[in-house]
Amino acid sequence: MKQFIEILLVIALFLVFYTYVGYGIVAWILVKIRRSLGKTFIADFDPEYLPEVTLVVPAYNEMSCIESKLFNSLSLDYPTKKIEFLFVTEGSTDGTSEYIESICAQYPNVRMIGGTARRGKIEAMNMAVPTIKSPIVIFTDANTTLNNQAIKAIVRHFKDEKVGAVAGEKRIQTNDAEAAAGAGEGLYWKYESFLKKLDTQLYSVVGAAGELFAVRTPLFNPVEKDTLLDDFVISLRIAADGYRVIYEPEAYAIERPSFSIQDEMKRKIRIAAGGFQAIARLGFLLNIFKYGLLSFQYVSHRAMRWAVAPFCLPIIYFLNLLLVLQAEQGFLPRSFYLLLFLAQTAFYGLAIVGYTLENKQIRIKLLFVPFYFSFMNWCAIKGYARYRNGLTSGIWEKVKRAE
Repeated sequence: MKQFIEILLVIALFLVFYTYVGYGIVAWILVKIRRSLGKTFIADFDPEYLPEVTLVVPAYNEMSCIESKLFNSLSLDYPTKKIEFLFVTEGSTDGTSEYIESICAQYPNVRMIGGTARRGKIEAMNMAVPTIKSPIVIFTDANTTLNNQAIKAIVRHFKDEKVGAVAGEKRIQTNDAEAAAGAGEGLYWKYESFLKKLDTQLYSVVGAAGELFAVRTPLFNPVEKDTLLDDFVISLRIAADGYRVIYEPEAYAIERPSFSIQDEMKRKIRIAAGGFQAIARLGFLLNIFKYGLLSFQYVSHRAMRWAVAPFCLPIIYFLNLLLVLQAEQGFLPRSFYLLLFLAQTAFYGLAIVGYTLENKQIRIKLLFVPFYFSFMNWCAIKGYARYRNGLTSGIWEKVKRAE
C-alpha cells in the first residue's frame, strides 16, 4: 500500500514541477535544438512597413483614467494618418462618453461608439470590429499606459503573412511599499514573459494579455458574450487556424496592481473560472496529432496550470502526511518524507503569515513568493468551483486599483 502511495506522490510532484519549472526547461531545450537544425523563426522587420491600424479601447465608467489614457494614446509614435482611436463606452454613466465626445471634435482620428446598456467588454469588442476598416486592430484596456513605440513594435510582425496576432507584454507598476499580491504578481509576470519568449521561438504564444494585443481584422470572429477570457480564446482560435501568435516584449502596457488582496482574489478567481471555461471551449486543441507543437504548448503552459497543478498541491500534502504516519518500509526512508512534509508545512506557513501581515499592512518581501504561489493556486481551485456552479458572465466586476 505504501509503495502505491509513493508512486502517486511522485506523479503529483512531477506534474507540479513540470507545470511551473519543467516546461520552461523542455521548451528551452527544444528551442536550442531547433536553432541547431536551422529551423528558427526569423523576423524580417521593415521600418517602412506601417499599415493602417485601429486602437480599440473598451471603456465603461473610466473617468478616473480616461483622460490619461486618451492622451497617452495620442502621443504614441505612429503616423497620425494611419492610426484611428476607437473608444467603446457602452453603458457609461459617469461622464466618460461625454468627455470622449468632446475630444472627437478636436481630433479627427478619434472616434466613439457606445449605447445606453452595459453589455460587457466582449460585446464592446464584437460591436467595434465590424466598424473597423484598417487591416490591423489593436485592443488595449482603459486603465493601462502604453510605451511610446508600442504600435510600431507590434505591427512590424504582421508583414509576415503567417502571423495572425501579436501579444504585448503586461507590466505591473509596483513600489517597495506595495501590497504582497501586487509585488507577487509582478514577479509572476516577469516569469511569464520569459516563458512567452520561449513559446514564440518554439512556435506560438498560447494566449495573449488583454491589456495589449493585436489581430488581423479579417481573422477576428465574434466571441461568445459570456466569455471570461476573450484575449485567450481569440488568440488561441487564430492559432488553431494555422497562424502564429507572436509575443512582443517591446510593446508593453503598464497597470497598477489591485488595491487589496480581496480585490486581487476576485480578479484571480474570475480569471481561473475563465480558464476552465476556455479549456471546455478549446477542447479540440488537445488533439496533438492535428495541432502538434501548439497542442503541446497549450497543455503544458496553460491547461496544466489551471486544471492540474492546483489540485495536485493538496493531494501531495495529504499523501505526504500518510507516508509520514505509516511505519511500513517504502522506496525511501521515512525521514525523507518527514523532511518533505516539514518543508511543505513551512512553505504554506510562510504563505499564511504573509497573508496575515498583508491584512495588517505589513509587507515582507521574503514572503511574496510563498504567499503569491499559494494564493494563485487557491484562487484556481475556487475558480473551478465558480465555473462548475455556472457563475460566469462576460461583464467584469471592476476591480479597485492602487493609486
